[in-house]
Amino acid sequence: MQAVTLGPAGTYSHRAARAVADDVAFRESVTSIVQAVADGTFERGVVPIENSIEGSVTESLDAVANSDVSVVQEIVTPIRHALLAQSANFDVVASHSQALAQCRSYLEENYPDAKLEAVASTARGVERARADPTVAGIGHPDNVGDDLEIIAEDIQDQSSNATRFLVIGPESARSDAGGKSSLVVYPNANYPGLLLELLEAFAERDINLSRIESRPSGNRLGDYLFHIDADAGLYEERMQGALEAVEAIAKNGWVRVLGSYDTRHVLY
Repeated sequence: MQAVTLGPAGTYSHRAARAVADDVAFRESVTSIVQAVADGTFERGVVPIENSIEGSVTESLDAVANSDVSVVQEIVTPIRHALLAQSANFDVVASHSQALAQCRSYLEENYPDAKLEAVASTARGVERARADPTVAGIGHPDNVGDDLEIIAEDIQDQSSNATRFLVIGPESARSDAGGKSSLVVYPNANYPGLLLELLEAFAERDINLSRIESRPSGNRLGDYLFHIDADAGLYEERMQGALEAVEAIAKNGWVRVLGSYDTRHVLY
């Protein structure tokens, strides 16, 4: 099996993808990864969906909501950030915007004059550091290689920093088995109590929601869809009942069931 994820080699996404497949290809954006799975170019894709410090990755939420894909597994892995450079003398810190945000306090305290530059991935930032002595990158300590130094390790603002990745497959790979289920709901409505009705569909059946998040629908200002993660499998009667209730609430819109799956913890 071949998986596709954020490149180049050495990203945290790459590390997560290696738990799925030995053969890993790369794309420069989450949207292109999801599309490559939806159109059958790749069997699996691995995308970051949520970080314990910075929260959800909105590009991933939007890409999954707008594509014909399924979620077949989630991978949770701790994130260890190191500052990598040719020397301690640099003017720019280049990394993915999420990594820069996750290390905000460290950078403000230790390098207040450094320019922060957002690039496509942590690995791209490390590449910049290899090519330019005035640039430092943020990445896993194992990415240091022979031409960079580890200026500092574990620079993330919280020691519990972890990222949740979704393993996505084609719609045909959707499963009803697993301890967790994800769906996207577009009610195409706006009235008092709408969100309460959605929540009650699960609460009345004793189903815990580990995440619910709204995202703009893109249709009009103030119009939203909801990403829901429920701690129950689609094979369970209570989850089937909740889904029927949600579909009734969203009768003027749509419900995209991404599938049920299990969680895998991968340590690096």
